[in-house]
Amino acid sequence: MNAAVEFADFVLAYQDTVFSTAARLLGDDAQAEDVAQEVFLRAYERFESLRDSPACGGWLKTVARHLALNHLSRYRRRWRMFSEVATADDGGEAQEFDVAVPDTLLRDLDEHERARRTEAALRALPEHQRVPLVLFHFEEMSYADIAAALGISLAKVKIDILRGRVALARALADLGAGERGTS
Repeated sequence: MNAAVEFADFVLAYQDTVFSTAARLLGDDAQAEDVAQEVFLRAYERFESLRDSPACGGWLKTVARHLALNHLSRYRRRWRMFSEVATADDGGEAQEFDVAVPDTLLRDLDEHERARRTEAALRALPEHQRVPLVLFHFEEMSYADIAAALGISLAKVKIDILRGRVALARALADLGAGERGTS
């Protein structure tokens, strides 16, 4: 098999993983497509060492994560301004974290529909909540690693993840209620 065909097969095998990693972090398909394209350009440059490597999937996800975070860091000043305003009232308002979500909310849905609704709810989150939440739950990074990668405090990471979980639960509840009524 020639190298071009082999690389095309490689891209097809990993494109969903790379794209979904970037899309979860960026919350925007067009930006995620740009990041995915850059990931595969870098993979092409290293294809000789990647083609038979059992770790190539992890390498691709890591590159996608780093490129997405680099993209987000370009907008860090705007992001920090909004996230600092959001934490100015960190006096522990209990009502902000009080959300009732039934355990059965997504239970009756097939895996594809659950994933679709979760992705839609994630995209609805503000960036300062979505990014730490995705890094923690999907990329399995520690709080300390997230804080270092984003250049924010450990306390801010914990608060944003907590608030992100609450906002995600609310968004899923809203999606569930809205879409059940139209079915």
